[in-house]
Amino acid sequence: MDETQPLLRAVTNEGHQVYTNPVSAAPPSSQQDGADIADIAETTIVDFDPRGDAENPLDWPAPFKWAVVSMLAFMAFTVTMTCISVVPLASDIVRDLDGSPNPSKSASVLLVTIWELGEAAGPLLIAPLSEMFGRYPVMNAANILFIAAGVLAATSESVPQFVVARMLNGLAVAVNVLNPAIVGDMFANDERGGALSLLFLAPLIGGAFGPMIGSAVADLYGWRTVIWMTVVLASGCEVLFLFSFRETYKVAILRRRVKKMASHAAGSGKTFKTAFDEAEGLNTVGVSEWKKLRDAVLRPAIVLFSSGVLMAMSLFSSVVFTFFYIYSTTISDILIGTYKLSPVAVGSCFTIFSIGSTISVVICNRTLDRIYARMRFTHKGVGKPEFRLPLSIIGAFALPLTVAAYGWAAQLRLPLLVLLFCVCAMGTALMLAMIPVMAYVVDAFGLFSASAMTGIIVTRCLMSTFLPLTTAPLVDRLGFGWGFTVLAGFSLLLAPIPILMLRYGAYWREASRYSRDE
Repeated sequence: MDETQPLLRAVTNEGHQVYTNPVSAAPPSSQQDGADIADIAETTIVDFDPRGDAENPLDWPAPFKWAVVSMLAFMAFTVTMTCISVVPLASDIVRDLDGSPNPSKSASVLLVTIWELGEAAGPLLIAPLSEMFGRYPVMNAANILFIAAGVLAATSESVPQFVVARMLNGLAVAVNVLNPAIVGDMFANDERGGALSLLFLAPLIGGAFGPMIGSAVADLYGWRTVIWMTVVLASGCEVLFLFSFRETYKVAILRRRVKKMASHAAGSGKTFKTAFDEAEGLNTVGVSEWKKLRDAVLRPAIVLFSSGVLMAMSLFSSVVFTFFYIYSTTISDILIGTYKLSPVAVGSCFTIFSIGSTISVVICNRTLDRIYARMRFTHKGVGKPEFRLPLSIIGAFALPLTVAAYGWAAQLRLPLLVLLFCVCAMGTALMLAMIPVMAYVVDAFGLFSASAMTGIIVTRCLMSTFLPLTTAPLVDRLGFGWGFTVLAGFSLLLAPIPILMLRYGAYWREASRYSRDE
């Protein structure tokens, strides 16, 4: 579905696709809204004016679009900093709350990864609710819950309470699922690469500075101060969202327009529907809100399981992203146990992974749209979402090499610079594999991109919650070298997926109504 076009064309009783003149076909109230409408019996189909519409996010001024992207990036930075700042502190937090001098390694890992379990559940509501009520109310409600969960974590008196608070934090993260969808709302296909790259860069900065700042602050004032610091940042973000963010979801905007037009035409016998509802076969009149909510909540599962392409890409991206948590939960033990670094120095070393990831963001920012445009040119001007994937193929095959190298560097006690180089390379390969996948999903699923992103995020979060728990037993049994080689081999088995998608994805997508080319 090409989001650079209006949602749908109006369909007349004869089945011809036409646009009618809004001046001759529309009542005066709708003319003022700039709506492009066509009469179908007694029902008026409401759509954006293809010649330009001030309410259409695609037609917003570029400076405002980038201001919205900057707000999203600020929140993404805050979310990642909240998540990652406690990683090097996990053992200290468990020790303090549990009162045990030898904290359980599993408890320390779970304290970090439980965030992802909450984040797996959140999109199941966040994505469909955003497609039902719009991005604005859902984003703000989730941000407020995120702040409340942060307060609960900062005041926790036991490990279970802290774990629950962290899970609620993950549950309330709206930016991961809505950010790519909001970019899809505002930018045309060949303009999204830069915005998506910026949104990926922001959490990398949070991931780089979070552990370093968290370790330094915790060393001076304690770990609770670190949590309170992130609560203050999140509160500042929410103030910006409340007063500066605008609704971007075109269906929600059109449904508001429908309500306004219906109120102006009360008593005339006319009914109004959005072009989206017409395509879905929905009659918004007489449909209960509970049925709409049920349909909205079920939509992510329907979108996921109706698309083999989405299931394959979800599996691939979930395994790729899991290596971030595998690295995060092992690097501290390696640096302290093998290289005898202080906790503050360990926090500083977390920046290396983010440096590698930033390299990939810069590469994607400079080349993702260019590759798309070049491949579209070589295919006679026909663009396909699959044209986003060449960089992902490179990352998919580079990642297993970097993972194995990281394990053997620790096993052989190679110089610290060698280990950190492997970490940097892992960050580069991981993000090079991930970023194009997000752009691909946004392009391929159009209006349903938020629900499609849910499939990606849920599988990713579930994998990131539990797979890292197997790393410690694997390393204990085989050592870092062979343990990470086994993990690298598992990743290598899935590396061909982007190649298959690039070659056959356009055909396979036709099997799903949510991703077929219109």
